[in-house]
Amino acid sequence: MEGTFIIPGIRHRIGRPVMRKTIVVTGTDTDIGKTVFAAGLTKALGASYWKPVQAGLDDGTDSTRVSQLGVPASSVIREAYRLRTPCSPHRSAELDNVIINPASLALPQVTGPLVVEGAGGALVPVTRELLYADLFARWAAPVVIVASTALGTINHSLLTIEALRTRDVPILGIAFIGNPQEDTEETICAIGSVRRLGRLPLLDPLDSESLAATFARCFAMDDFQ
Repeated sequence: MEGTFIIPGIRHRIGRPVMRKTIVVTGTDTDIGKTVFAAGLTKALGASYWKPVQAGLDDGTDSTRVSQLGVPASSVIREAYRLRTPCSPHRSAELDNVIINPASLALPQVTGPLVVEGAGGALVPVTRELLYADLFARWAAPVVIVASTALGTINHSLLTIEALRTRDVPILGIAFIGNPQEDTEETICAIGSVRRLGRLPLLDPLDSESLAATFARCFAMDDFQ
C-alpha cells in the first residue's frame, strides 16, 4: 500500500526508497579523489552540489571540476567563501584578510538531495576554533568517508572514523579510490565497523561519461538512499 508520510524535513511515499536530504563527503587526505567521487555521487543522485569553502583558485575550483564531470551548472551552489591561497581554509582566509563566519556555513536549502564536499580531511581547520568535523557535527548529516587504497590508508581511515565518532557524526560508509586492495579495505571496515560502499578505480580518461558509467557499476545507489 502506498501513501504519504512525513519525517522531519522530508516527505516520502510508502513503499518507495527514502532519499537522504544531505550527504557530506569528506576524505582521509587531500588529493585522493574526493571531488571526483562527489561529482559521481551528485550526478547519480540528481543532487545539488556545494563546496562551502574553496581554498585555492589558480588551478580552478572544485565546483568547476564537478561541472566538467557532468553535474549541471544549475545544480552547483556557489561557495560561501572563495579564497585564493591553496592551503588550509583557516590560514587561506587569514592570508586573504577574510573572516570566516561559521554562521554563514549553514546547509543551504535546496529542492531534492544535496551533496556537500569538505576540504582535505575531517580535522582540517575551517577557522582556528572550528574543524570540519565540528561543522559536520553541527549539520548532523550522514558522512561518506573517501579513502585511498594506497599504503598508509588503514591508519588515516581509522583515525578519520574515530574523529567523527567522537563527535557523534553519523557515518554512512566508506568509499575507496584506487587499485583494489582487498585485505586493506576489509581490515578498515572490520576494525572501524563501517559499511564498505564500493571502490572507484583510477580512470584514464576521466570525463563525465567514464565517471558516470564506472560509478554506476561500482556503487549501489540504494546504499545512498
